[in-house]
Amino acid sequence: MKTKRSTQTGITLVELMVALAIGSFLMIGAVQIYNQSRQSFMVNESIARVQETAQFAMDTIETDIRMASNWGRNSRGLSVEGRSIVGDSNPANLTTLPIECGDDWANDLGTPLDGSNAGYDLPCAAKGGAVANSDVITVRRASVNPVAPDAGRLQIQSTRIQGEIFEDGVIPGTFLPADSATHNLLVSSYYVSPTSELIGGVPTLRRKRLGAGPAIIDEEVAPGVENIQLQLGIDVNQDDTVDIYVNPGDAIYDPSAAGYVPGSRVLTARVWMIVRSINIEVGIQDNRDYEPGDVDLGVQNDNFRRMQISKTILLRNART
Repeated sequence: MKTKRSTQTGITLVELMVALAIGSFLMIGAVQIYNQSRQSFMVNESIARVQETAQFAMDTIETDIRMASNWGRNSRGLSVEGRSIVGDSNPANLTTLPIECGDDWANDLGTPLDGSNAGYDLPCAAKGGAVANSDVITVRRASVNPVAPDAGRLQIQSTRIQGEIFEDGVIPGTFLPADSATHNLLVSSYYVSPTSELIGGVPTLRRKRLGAGPAIIDEEVAPGVENIQLQLGIDVNQDDTVDIYVNPGDAIYDPSAAGYVPGSRVLTARVWMIVRSINIEVGIQDNRDYEPGDVDLGVQNDNFRRMQISKTILLRNART
């Protein structure tokens, strides 16, 4: 009887080569998809970080500006005793009034929103320096919520019709506790420094803030902010509408009145901000000509991602 041999199974060399080619093709495709996904993730993360920085910085400044001219129970800075007046920056002889940033930096309550145009003009030194073509925004107001009298801190006691700055923790005798409220005096000057304390070489938004006693606190707000600009919306004829936008420090002039207009009020503020990424992104193309406010920064195509945002902010207490 003949014995039938078992049939041997396997793959040929050609089949093996085809399988390797298909597998290699699939592996290359998977690696390319991974790289593209990772690149998209990094781009989206960079965009998100820039957007978050811009939103946080704008929200911080907006909170201050919106409440400018709030002096507790009234919004009339000229009705607050102890404020600076022409010829006397400290009529109440306050001992805790800081003068490092100017004799009336803290108590110029007649100017709740102020600043400097395209440069840092405060006499107190900017920590780490200041960006030359960026504005300074100074906001003066009272804390939103009433507080207890606190010795050594500048505070405002106010009623619906008057107010007074005091510092000794004792409510001024002309005010009754039941008919008035105590609020902390808050003053902040925002500026841009060319380098951050947290991330070296990165521009950052900083602010000088009134602290307890004659102290001025210089603190970092948001690394990545490269430039801020401010314009003030002015009501020159007292009809509660904005008639003109001016840069900080500009004289308010009305040709029809042939001179400066007394009683002009700041109703709104336009704020521009340029925010850039922390790290370089190789290959990014940015040919935009950045022109925030009244400055032209030109094309900044240096492999940093940038975003320009702007907002018009209404001063809540300007019309009352």
